[in-house]
Amino acid sequence: MARSLKKGPYVNQRILAKIKAMSPEDKTVIKVWDRACSITPEMVGKTIGVHNGKQHVPVYIVENMVGHKLGEFSITKKFVGHGGKMAKAQSQVKK
Repeated sequence: MARSLKKGPYVNQRILAKIKAMSPEDKTVIKVWDRACSITPEMVGKTIGVHNGKQHVPVYIVENMVGHKLGEFSITKKFVGHGGKMAKAQSQVKK
């Protein structure tokens, strides 16, 4: 469910403060655990390490990402592949 328009987007103020304190040419990765935080125009051009439950995935913020959530760009599940004898045989043939 979307957040109410009168409340505005959820943005973690600590993350914004860290970004504003950085110089424009600073390339350090900011580690973030808050996946629900919305991306704002101030974040464009910065690299943010978004936690996926195991590690921090570096996400370079571009203009098209504004308005989305940080968690959308850090995948939490890893697809291993469909198993079975047939899939195993096909993978051996490809090698």
